[in-house]
Amino acid sequence: MRLALSLPLALSVLCVLPAMAQETTVIQAENVRFAYAQVLRVTPVYQTLTATSIQQRCDQTPSPDDSSGLSRVVGAVKDALTRKPEEVAADCVAVPIEREFRRPIAYDVDYVYKGSKYRSRLPDDPGNRLRIRIGVTPVVTGSRSH
Repeated sequence: MRLALSLPLALSVLCVLPAMAQETTVIQAENVRFAYAQVLRVTPVYQTLTATSIQQRCDQTPSPDDSSGLSRVVGAVKDALTRKPEEVAADCVAVPIEREFRRPIAYDVDYVYKGSKYRSRLPDDPGNRLRIRIGVTPVVTGSRSH
């Protein structure tokens, strides 16, 4: 009796295994190689930063009788030594000065490989040649009929 119960169970397992094997898909690993492409153009991509600082701007109107540069310098030194601190504050104004700084953050690289042109954004300037990765993988469709 034990054999009779085991036989149907064994047959059902044998019927399921081929069906499971047919559903298994084998995915081939990607075929990869490396080559060099000729760089055509490199264009930097800039980030613009703005910095603001406050500077004192003082009114220094030259008097009409000051004709030489030396007399202007002597007059400025004399005024600085003889003025009281309140006078200086009255003649000066705090003015915001904005400065822009540009720095490259990436590079748009145009290059050609086997007659086809490509563009990539890279973190560094590659120079005249660009090492590229070439990967080939077959396209596998969902199901095929035999």
